[in-house]
Amino acid sequence: MKPKLLITRQIFDEVLARLLPHFEVESNQTDAEWSRAELLARVADKDALFVVTSDRVDADLLAAAPRLAIVATGSVGFNHIDLNACTARGVLVTNTPDVLNEATADMAWALLMSAARRVCESEHWLRAGHWKRWAFDQFLGADLWRSTLGIVGMGRIGSAIARRARGFEMKVLYTNRSPAANEGELGAERVALTQLLERADHVVLVVPYSPATHHLIGERELALMKPGATLVNIARGGVVDDAALARALRAGRPAAAGLDVFENEPALDPALLALPNVALTPHIGSATRSSRVGMAMLAAENLLAFAAGNPLPTRVSR
Repeated sequence: MKPKLLITRQIFDEVLARLLPHFEVESNQTDAEWSRAELLARVADKDALFVVTSDRVDADLLAAAPRLAIVATGSVGFNHIDLNACTARGVLVTNTPDVLNEATADMAWALLMSAARRVCESEHWLRAGHWKRWAFDQFLGADLWRSTLGIVGMGRIGSAIARRARGFEMKVLYTNRSPAANEGELGAERVALTQLLERADHVVLVVPYSPATHHLIGERELALMKPGATLVNIARGGVVDDAALARALRAGRPAAAGLDVFENEPALDPALLALPNVALTPHIGSATRSSRVGMAMLAAENLLAFAAGNPLPTRVSR
């Protein structure tokens, strides 16, 4: 008999077509997220589970799914999965690195330019009918050309962001647990986080979320930034203390922010919604068709390898 697979979101037809010959598939056919109770009920008799970042896989879910042998997440991040609990149960876990690097780096630049040059703020002002004349001091933003870019986390996506900085002739600073092997190629200088925040005109966060990076950027760190600086978070919600950021933005230090991820998303801190100097997007960093299909297909390839008894391409569990 085919192993039973539960897919918690609608996926692309071509990905589903790859899975159907090898699994008995039950999938979410709507855009609505299942409730926790419904997810636990549906996973009860499943051998495999395909999730996204808003699906919490923890000891309670594993207890409700005694047959579960593999969890494939359609994301690079896997902090929504309790790896220790999965290891204890012998459940395999996989993720989807690399396929979204370039799209996410592009999004970092989209947010950086939108925030630094006050694109969203000026568009809302224009749409509201306020534009009556041109003025020299209207919506003055920050320069990117030959400014200093600070990258917190010089992994694959951070490196892709740094490569793009060459076109703006920017000085690149970065902070990382260890020196990046490609720092010479990128012309990047490794510094401590405090130095990066003090020196950079623009800061982009690209670190994974973990207990060690929870509120990595909080009130103290924000106070170190230049008054005219820009902060961009494309990493994970929780890396930034959103409440502290809202207070700092109101005070003008930093001057602007671009956020694609949030604490407790999809809920947002209401204070952020009220601020004109922050560009907000709903976790769409990887949202190009090629990247999202690639992510879903890589998750599927891991599931197919499991079904065939082969090594998993991108296993993250121990």
